Amino acid sequence: MLPEQNIDDVQEPITSASPEVRQIIERIWNLEKSRLDKKSNSPINDDILAIVKEAVQ
Repeated sequence: MLPEQNIDDVQEPITSASPEVRQIIERIWNLEKSRLDKKSNSPINDDILAIVKEAVQ
C-alpha cells in the first residue's frame, strides 16, 4: 500500500511557483473546469498554447 501524500506536498510545486507560472496554472485550471462543466470534447492544446504564449509575451 502506498503511503498517503499530504495535500501540501501535492500543492507545493504550485505554491512555490512564480506569480507568472501560478497565473498560467490558474488560467488552464479555469479553462479545464469550464470545459468539464460543458462536457466539451474538443481539443484543448491550442487553448493552452495561447495561454502560455500570452504569458510569455
